[in-house]
Amino acid sequence: MEVGEQHGRIGKRQVEQSLETYEKLFFGYQQMSWKKAKEAALVHMDAIKKYDIELIEEMEGVAKGAGVDFEDILALNARTEIALGSYGKKSFSDGCTAFATMPPTGTDTIISQNWDWKGTQTKSLLLMEMHIPNKPVVTMVTEGGMIGKIGYNSAGLGLCFNALLTDKKSDEVPIHLALRGILNSNTISEALSRVKDGQTAASASVLIGKSEEDGSGLAINAEVSPFGIDLVGGDDGYLAHTNHIRSNNLKKNLLDTNEYRFDDSMMRYKRAIQLMKIARADGQPINSALHKQWLSDDFNAPNSINHFCNPSAEEHRQMETVFSIVMNLSKRESQLYIGKPSDGKFFAI
Repeated sequence: MEVGEQHGRIGKRQVEQSLETYEKLFFGYQQMSWKKAKEAALVHMDAIKKYDIELIEEMEGVAKGAGVDFEDILALNARTEIALGSYGKKSFSDGCTAFATMPPTGTDTIISQNWDWKGTQTKSLLLMEMHIPNKPVVTMVTEGGMIGKIGYNSAGLGLCFNALLTDKKSDEVPIHLALRGILNSNTISEALSRVKDGQTAASASVLIGKSEEDGSGLAINAEVSPFGIDLVGGDDGYLAHTNHIRSNNLKKNLLDTNEYRFDDSMMRYKRAIQLMKIARADGQPINSALHKQWLSDDFNAPNSINHFCNPSAEEHRQMETVFSIVMNLSKRESQLYIGKPSDGKFFAI
């Protein structure tokens, strides 16, 4: 509760920005009013209580601190499940490109990503460090009001996230709350236990890295869904993921409904793999600076890894890179940039 109250009190302006953005987006995507969105969020309550009652208490704290209704905060944390999924028709989601390198590709275990979304959400971003008893310290970049997103913890575990659009969802745990479950974990096995066996209401890609104190490390990419999970890629010491389903196992139960799968997500994925293969072939040092370079790649703009707003698209579908993060889990060093990584203004977090 205390962590949530601080989030809501200190980040009140950012919470209000999120509420404003998503009220417009829910109507633009699904013609859903905010009142209906709050009602829709309540179907997940039983699952969240069984998953981790402390997440309910923290959202109550955010609502109290920001002076809004609990259902407002719940709706923000269930925004993927409520209205940003397609569930029967093609649609469009927040995009992003995630990278991971680990031995034997590089000495260190490094994960990184761009988060591409509405530019207005730059004003909603919060950098949080959460100290909760009996859990690792979590450092997370999130949108105001949302208690789970992208970051790392004091156990050397880091998380990147890619949205996936499919034709099915469930009433289980909203994916952003499951992300917090991952960040509260000490090991990769524990992290996977928080998203396996159909626990997540929506589908997503979670790229999880872990480095031990002796420097040994590993990164895995799990595509999670209401029907289970599957691990994709990474056997050669590098990974990339964007916003389409790669697992043939998941495709047995799900239809990928990302409207821009072929001309955006797949092109970013192929370019990401190409950049990593070029670096390996050229013997380039695989470090945080190189990850930043990959995240800054403008090939195929505006639908590039470094994503630019396309003014010819419908207003609610215009998106761009909002923030970028590089996490060297081996060195316990992370860098964040609010805005496009090509501007070169990363700072340590």
